[in-house]
Amino acid sequence: MRFARVLEAVEGVSQKVLTRTLRQLECDGFISRTIFAEIPPRVEYQLTDLGVDLLTKVEPLFAWVVVQVDSFSEARTRFSARA
Repeated sequence: MRFARVLEAVEGVSQKVLTRTLRQLECDGFISRTIFAEIPPRVEYQLTDLGVDLLTKVEPLFAWVVVQVDSFSEARTRFSARA
Protein backbone atom coordinates (compact mmCIF):
# COMPACT_ATOMS: atom_id res chain seq x y z
CA MET A 1 0.00 0.00 0.00
CA ARG A 2 1.33 3.41 -0.87
CA PHE A 3 1.91 5.99 1.86
CA ALA A 4 -0.89 8.28 0.64
CA ARG A 5 -3.38 5.38 0.76
CA VAL A 6 -2.31 4.50 4.31
CA LEU A 7 -2.71 8.17 5.30
CA GLU A 8 -6.22 8.23 3.82
CA ALA A 9 -7.18 4.97 5.54
CA VAL A 10 -6.04 6.03 9.02
CA GLU A 11 -8.40 8.73 10.19
CA GLY A 12 -7.10 11.59 12.30
CA VAL A 13 -3.36 10.95 12.03
CA SER A 14 -0.83 13.50 10.84
CA GLN A 15 1.72 12.70 8.16
CA LYS A 16 4.51 13.13 10.71
CA VAL A 17 2.98 10.69 13.20
CA LEU A 18 2.17 8.16 10.49
CA THR A 19 5.73 8.31 9.15
CA ARG A 20 7.13 7.74 12.65
CA THR A 21 4.72 4.87 13.29
CA LEU A 22 5.47 3.16 9.97
CA ARG A 23 9.21 3.41 10.65
CA GLN A 24 8.74 1.81 14.06
CA LEU A 25 6.60 -0.98 12.58
CA GLU A 26 9.32 -1.57 10.00
CA CYS A 27 11.98 -1.58 12.71
CA ASP A 28 9.96 -4.15 14.69
CA GLY A 29 9.57 -6.36 11.62
CA PHE A 30 5.80 -6.00 11.15
CA ILE A 31 5.96 -4.25 7.76
CA SER A 32 8.40 -3.96 4.90
CA ARG A 33 9.07 -0.75 2.99
CA THR A 34 9.98 -0.73 -0.67
CA ILE A 35 11.33 2.41 -2.35
CA PHE A 36 10.97 2.66 -6.12
CA ALA A 37 13.51 4.84 -7.94
CA GLU A 38 10.97 6.79 -9.95
CA ILE A 39 10.15 10.43 -10.46
CA PRO A 40 8.39 11.23 -8.21
CA PRO A 41 9.70 8.61 -5.77
CA ARG A 42 7.22 5.92 -4.80
CA VAL A 43 7.20 4.04 -1.50
CA GLU A 44 5.05 1.03 -0.74
CA TYR A 45 4.42 -0.77 2.54
CA GLN A 46 3.48 -4.41 3.00
CA LEU A 47 2.81 -6.64 5.99
CA THR A 48 5.54 -9.15 6.68
CA ASP A 49 4.77 -12.69 7.83
CA LEU A 50 5.18 -11.44 11.40
CA GLY A 51 2.72 -8.61 10.71
CA VAL A 52 0.17 -10.99 9.23
CA ASP A 53 0.55 -13.28 12.26
CA LEU A 54 -0.05 -10.34 14.62
CA LEU A 55 -3.08 -9.23 12.61
CA THR A 56 -4.67 -12.67 12.93
CA LYS A 57 -4.26 -12.39 16.71
CA VAL A 58 -5.59 -8.82 16.98
CA GLU A 59 -8.63 -9.17 14.69
CA PRO A 60 -10.69 -11.20 17.22
CA LEU A 61 -9.98 -8.58 19.89
CA PHE A 62 -11.05 -5.80 17.53
CA ALA A 63 -14.25 -7.68 16.67
CA TRP A 64 -14.99 -8.06 20.39
CA VAL A 65 -14.46 -4.33 20.98
CA VAL A 66 -16.86 -3.47 18.14
CA VAL A 67 -19.55 -5.68 19.68
CA GLN A 68 -18.97 -4.26 23.18
CA VAL A 69 -18.73 -0.55 22.32
CA ASP A 70 -22.23 0.15 23.67
CA SER A 71 -21.29 -1.53 26.94
CA PHE A 72 -18.26 0.74 27.26
CA SER A 73 -20.44 3.79 26.63
CA GLU A 74 -22.98 2.69 29.23
CA ALA A 75 -20.24 2.07 31.79
CA ARG A 76 -18.82 5.57 31.19
CA THR A 77 -22.28 7.08 31.62
CA ARG A 78 -22.78 5.22 34.92
CA PHE A 79 -19.33 6.26 36.10
CA SER A 80 -19.90 9.92 35.22
CA ALA A 81 -23.25 9.91 37.02
CA ARG A 82 -21.49 8.88 40.25
CA ALA A 83 -19.01 11.74 40.10
